[in-house]
Amino acid sequence: MRIVFLGPPGAGKGTQAETVSKNEKIPHISSGNLLREAIETGTETGLKARSYIEKGLLVPDEVVVGIIKDRILKGDCKNGFVLDGFPRTLAQAKILDEMLKTLGNHIDVVFYFIVSEDAVVARLSGRMICSACGANYHVQFVPPIKEGLCDKCSGKLHQRTDDKPETVLERLKVYREQTAGLVEYYRNNKILREISSDLKIEEISKNIADIINYELKKHKKTMVG
Repeated sequence: MRIVFLGPPGAGKGTQAETVSKNEKIPHISSGNLLREAIETGTETGLKARSYIEKGLLVPDEVVVGIIKDRILKGDCKNGFVLDGFPRTLAQAKILDEMLKTLGNHIDVVFYFIVSEDAVVARLSGRMICSACGANYHVQFVPPIKEGLCDKCSGKLHQRTDDKPETVLERLKVYREQTAGLVEYYRNNKILREISSDLKIEEISKNIADIINYELKKHKKTMVG
């Protein structure tokens, strides 16, 4: 299946995408991770993206689309993928559809994560990341055993610049302004499914799994018919 996870930063898309990736045996493609890798390795794309990300702004379409296209064309995406953080604009969604159309594919389902602004700020402003291995922690929800140190490799934990409260609020503002048309676009295409992010992680995972199983059964019936 080809799946899109749509929702504001801090909605829990990454956690759920990893679960779906494991269960369905398809790659989890995070535009954020791809961009951060480009920044860390100092590529041309990374240098272009850095100034936008640190200000909480969306990276221009041409930069993001390029790295997503390269990733989707890899062999492990042949049977599907989970897109997390892309598309973020209506223009990106249309480019994605055209890209997949040339490959004889299409997006099967879009999960739209709904979460309150207060919850997003609380989740992101408390998030800490290991500078060595990239493991994620949260001062309230997933604290490390030793304060400031990674449980896995003992690396130092740090807060990303774009996770500071003031930057989170700017990210949410930009998200609402530039992604408003996405929800209606996918709803009109009859592939949008709303998911509440205020539930427990296990409940969210079950809701998503139920929808995916339903879509797979529907697809099989269509193939047989």
